[in-house]
Amino acid sequence: MAEVVAAIDCGSNSTRLLVVRGAEVVAREVAITRLSEGVDASGTLRERAIVRTLAVLERYRAICDGAGVKRGLLVATSAVRDAVNGAQFLERARAVSDLDARTLSGHEEAALSYAGATADLASRAGPTAIVDVGGGSTELALEWRGALISYSMQLGCVRVSERALGRERVDAARVTAARRMIDEELDAAFEAAPAFARATGDLRLVGLAGTVATLAQLDAGVKEYSRAALHHRELSRACVQRWRDRLGDETPQQRLAHPGMVPGREDVLVAGLFVLDAVMDRFGVDELLFSESDILDGIVSSLTAS
Repeated sequence: MAEVVAAIDCGSNSTRLLVVRGAEVVAREVAITRLSEGVDASGTLRERAIVRTLAVLERYRAICDGAGVKRGLLVATSAVRDAVNGAQFLERARAVSDLDARTLSGHEEAALSYAGATADLASRAGPTAIVDVGGGSTELALEWRGALISYSMQLGCVRVSERALGRERVDAARVTAARRMIDEELDAAFEAAPAFARATGDLRLVGLAGTVATLAQLDAGVKEYSRAALHHRELSRACVQRWRDRLGDETPQQRLAHPGMVPGREDVLVAGLFVLDAVMDRFGVDELLFSESDILDGIVSSLTAS
């Protein structure tokens, strides 16, 4: 019988679980926990955010026990990397989940995300890049001339909301501040990784994680998340801009009325869409492909290969 393994991603805005048995997906769960609440301003994980996350990890451990999981990996990303008490959180998460646990570097996060998102893509002659708009960071990764080039930007839907855009209806001054923040990080990314600019023109861009997943769900008008309906859905830049502007003119409560809006993302999604639009602009692409497969799938693949 195939081994049952688990992967948990303690992200800045959500905590997610993937359990697989061989090629079978036993469980795929997501909960909005906003672990990064206030981290950008204070540099510290708040206890209430930690408690929210640990409560979800307890539930995930029960799912793992029911599935017969004996081995797995819990990873923490931007919020824990940035927090002075990140190591203490990781110890508590390890104890609750009863899994190996570690904090990923930005490059490790990008590499695992790339591996998961591209595993089931059709091969093509041109380069493929991924953009993972998280809560606290945005990872860019590109396979270029046999090497994986990556950069982790200090941009995410929560971070941009807290620092620049706000969570309510957007106004011109806040948009200007958000664009400046995003452009500065993209300037740094393209300076540090010149291959990003060289790959423009014939690039396949794959988007993953919460911001892009919610956009795909909104665009499809799907109330309940469905992999069959959304995985590998094509999303145009015009679609990104249309939803960004529409939601930006609404309050978070009004945004929740749209079929496909995920509760817990209504106050930060607009910021994520500003990031996504700017990334598409820099890469010179008018379309991206949404992949439900992401860092969790990359982790599982690394576990089953070891």
